[in-house]
Amino acid sequence: MGNGVADSSSGGVAETKRHSWLVGFLIRLVKEKPLGTVGLVITLLLLFTGIFADFIAPYGMNETFVGDFLEAPSARFWMGTDNVGRDILSRVIYGARISVIVGLAGSTLATIISGVIGIVCGYIGGKFDLVVQRVVDTWMCLPALVISMVLITIMKPSLWSIIIVLAFVWGVPGSRVIRGAVIGVRENVYVAAAEAIGCPTTRILTRHILPNVMATMIILFSIRVPGIVLAEAALSFLGFGIPPPTPSWGGMLSSSGRTYMLLAPWIAVWPGLALAIVVYGINMFGDAVRDITDPRMRGGVGRYGVRVKKEAKVKSKPSARSSEVS
Repeated sequence: MGNGVADSSSGGVAETKRHSWLVGFLIRLVKEKPLGTVGLVITLLLLFTGIFADFIAPYGMNETFVGDFLEAPSARFWMGTDNVGRDILSRVIYGARISVIVGLAGSTLATIISGVIGIVCGYIGGKFDLVVQRVVDTWMCLPALVISMVLITIMKPSLWSIIIVLAFVWGVPGSRVIRGAVIGVRENVYVAAAEAIGCPTTRILTRHILPNVMATMIILFSIRVPGIVLAEAALSFLGFGIPPPTPSWGGMLSSSGRTYMLLAPWIAVWPGLALAIVVYGINMFGDAVRDITDPRMRGGVGRYGVRVKKEAKVKSKPSARSSEVS
């Protein structure tokens, strides 16, 4: 009798023991989102390649080999060489560093811009919100690529000018999403109670509004990374990106890749393939993060759903025992 009680209590403790948020997220990612898992692997490989490019690349990014111009892929040059005699594999690896810097820094800055505009407008409302949203509407009516090219021309092409321009181009329209989430949170009782006791506005925004829209901001960040990486490649392809000789996947497609595409197709194939794989992987991982972290898309399999199933099992045990006794 005592052993049965002890076993049941220990089983209950084991059942109620929960994993940490990160472990639970990874378990759900592997079980429910196989494409998201593949995207996570691609994203981690991109980060690893960008951080340790100096140690992974077999040659320097601008190291030339006299006499080895437009060499086809071989045992010495796995992806061949370009028209100057530079190893394409090394330049593709160093190009991953540019994609990592632009993607992460641009997405972070864009999310901060969206958060500041959306939180302030959504909480204050009134005429201030009306004026700011008309400015946002005007910004959204303008072609993003044209705005980017004009601003980069004014600021002169460089790594940080591209990051700042892309952050504003993506951050201002994204404030609409944050604003809508803030308007929903603002109507809650605890916000009205904080206002009634005279809580400062900055404290309300940082302690009550921001934590409740943080999940939305994280989802926006994960979705923006592939878009900004692709936008940087498009700008580099059009000649408004990272100035040469710094390798960028879009720049490699634009300069020698477009000129020698028919004579040496590997110059354009490898950077284009790397760009396509990275954008696909980050997109799949971002979609998986959105599906797992958004409570509206869990479909009853989140923590609440697990708790309901456990309660149903616990209730069914006494009935089973009573039937055995009878």
